[in-house]
Amino acid sequence: MSYAAAAASGPRQSPAEAAAPQPPEVISSESASTTSLVDVDTPSVRTVPSDFMDQDVKTETQATRQELEDAAERARAEAHLAKKKGAKKAHKADNVITQWFADLSDGASSALVLSNLTAVVGLSAYLGYKAWGLYERGRLDWRNVGIGAGIVAGVGVIEGILGGYLYKGKKKQT
Repeated sequence: MSYAAAAASGPRQSPAEAAAPQPPEVISSESASTTSLVDVDTPSVRTVPSDFMDQDVKTETQATRQELEDAAERARAEAHLAKKKGAKKAHKADNVITQWFADLSDGASSALVLSNLTAVVGLSAYLGYKAWGLYERGRLDWRNVGIGAGIVAGVGVIEGILGGYLYKGKKKQT
């Protein structure tokens, strides 16, 4: 059964019963002439000093914001100073290594280069021999190839860094 059918089956309402109730009326006890006035004796009315617009900081919020900005600027300056100190230390360490390579004689630097070359060739031969053994047993897979390539790349990076210092040291010496 629908709502409309249930409502139609009941007793009929008179028009007075069907009408909405009247809203309550508000009886104003104040006269219209005093409602627009502001009572200046209450503490809700505030005045500002005559030099208010000339002040640097006009509100507490503005003062807080300026304090936060000043603190952030000090933190940035301290971070910049720490960064410069760290760069000086790194440059000093770089100079120590470069100076060590510059102090090597020609024979010592040639021996260093020859020993590095021998180490790289020996490591490559060893990795190749191991890879050939895995291939013959049928166990050479991409994981093993990746590990070998990673080892060769790591040695190459180290050799490149040391070679750069050796080059700088020998360039500095001449």
